[in-house]
Amino acid sequence: MRALLTFTYLQALSCIFPVIIFGALALSKFVSIPVIPRYDFILLLCLITQVAMILTKLETIDELKVICVFHLIGLALELFKVHMGSWSYPEEGYSKIYGVPLYSGFMYASVASYICQSWRRLDLQITGWPYPLFSFGICVLIYLNFFIHHYLFDARWILILLLFPIFYKTVVHYTINERVYKMPILLSFLLIGFFIWIAENITTFLGAWQYPNQEVSWSLVHIGKISSWFLLVIISIIIVAQLKRIKSHQDEIFTHTKHL
Repeated sequence: MRALLTFTYLQALSCIFPVIIFGALALSKFVSIPVIPRYDFILLLCLITQVAMILTKLETIDELKVICVFHLIGLALELFKVHMGSWSYPEEGYSKIYGVPLYSGFMYASVASYICQSWRRLDLQITGWPYPLFSFGICVLIYLNFFIHHYLFDARWILILLLFPIFYKTVVHYTINERVYKMPILLSFLLIGFFIWIAENITTFLGAWQYPNQEVSWSLVHIGKISSWFLLVIISIIIVAQLKRIKSHQDEIFTHTKHL
C-alpha cells in the first residue's frame, strides 16, 4: 500500500503540466474570461506554467528542450490533421494559425513533460532496448503514417505487429521506495495510451477540440483512438530515450537486446 501511495504521488507530480491544461480548459469553458479569447487565455496559462516550472525547478532545462521538440512535432501534426478535417477548433482566437491554436502544441508537450518527469522521479532503467536502427526506424514510420494514411492506406496495424519483434524483450525497471519493479515496455505504452484516451474524452468534453461526430453534441471518442495514442506514446518515449542517450553519451540507462 505504501508503494502504491508513493507511486500515485510521484505520478501526480509528473502530471502537473497536463493537470494545469485541464484546469485551464475547465475554467475557460464554465467561466467567461473577459477581453481575451478562450484559446489565447489557455495559451497564456500554458506559457506561464512553463516558465513557473523552470523557475521552481519542477522541470529542468534539458526537459524543456525535449518539450519544445514535442511542441513543434505536435503543432505540425495538428496543422495537417485540421487541414484534412480530422478534427477542428471552432472557436475564435488571435493565436490561431491556419485554424490551429498555438496552445494545441502544449497538449503534446504535456505528454513529453509527463514522460520526462516520470522517468526522472521513478529512476527508469531499460533492458533489452532495440538498436537505434529499429527503434528510430519504427518511430519515423509511425509518425509518417499519421500523414500518409490520408492518401494511401492506414498501416497502423502492420506497425503495431512490427512492435512485437522489436520490443518483445524490452523491459522498464522503475524504483519506488528503494524497491525496483519492472514492466514490459509494450504494456507501459498501452497503459499510457489508454489513460491519454480517457483524458481525450475529458478534453473534448471541455471543448479543447472537436471531432466531426461531436459537432452537434459531445459523444465518447471512439475506442479505436486508443491505438493512435498507443502509437503516439511510442514515438514520444523513443524520442525521449534517444535524446537522453545522446545527452549522456553512454548506455547507462539502456542495455541492448542481442537479437530480434
